[in-house]
Amino acid sequence: MARRYSKKASAKVGRAMKKRKAGTLKSGRSGKKVKSRKQAIAIGLSEARAEGAKVPKKSKKKSTRKSKSAKKSSKKSTKRSTKKSKSRKRKS
Repeated sequence: MARRYSKKASAKVGRAMKKRKAGTLKSGRSGKKVKSRKQAIAIGLSEARAEGAKVPKKSKKKSTRKSKSAKKSSKKSTKRSTKKSKSRKRKS
């Protein structure tokens, strides 16, 4: 069975994790401090990709926003109001 990630990629992820632990790992665009373990791994892998290391392609995330909003709207339409309307007496 062949390696999925190269040694170079593993080293990059290790370096990113050490920097995160030390509190010196920064995000690319915003420059904010990275606290998330997953984000540190992603940064290490993207740096390895940029240098041409053997790293699998990025997995495409399925957007669940549409399906969640569709579920909410279907619940609203099927739900019947059980509130009774009160009739007011008019004084004449």
